[in-house]
Amino acid sequence: MDVVETSDAELLSGMANGDKGALAGILRRHSPAVTRYAWALVANQHDVEEVVQDTFLTCWRKADSIDVVDRSLLPWLLLTCRNLALNLNRSRARHAADELPDDIVILNDDDEARDRLRWVTAEIERLSPLDRRVCELCLIEGRTYAEAAEATGISVGAVRQRVSRSRSKLRKAAIDNEN
Repeated sequence: MDVVETSDAELLSGMANGDKGALAGILRRHSPAVTRYAWALVANQHDVEEVVQDTFLTCWRKADSIDVVDRSLLPWLLLTCRNLALNLNRSRARHAADELPDDIVILNDDDEARDRLRWVTAEIERLSPLDRRVCELCLIEGRTYAEAAEATGISVGAVRQRVSRSRSKLRKAAIDNEN
């Protein structure tokens, strides 16, 4: 397949049929523009690489359902890149940890802190095994919902619901414990 002479619609059709050469053609043609756009949306090189890779991976997976507008796949790629970048930024913001002040004193023999840690651990252990695993992946390890979905074999929406529900349970338990 001569990529220079081939339209985006033809390359997309080839991708839908599993043609890796068609994917390479789309990458050569559009990755510079998608990469420049990603740089405007995310904070660092690692995130740019992740967003660009996910954009083209999504294109590969959805090739059979994408409609090419005005003979170019670029608008679809840029919109997908934007959505993935926004999702990544929201995820990073949600999981950003506030740093402790430098002048804080942490005592190794703080019984109250140990009791609170035991209490939180016990509350997490009360969650169902799947909810506990999803919380470990998303809240403790900082994985994305997509990564947690892949690791657990459930949908991204189900991961989102389980994280939200688990947070609510832990919040309610914390409020009840303080009263």
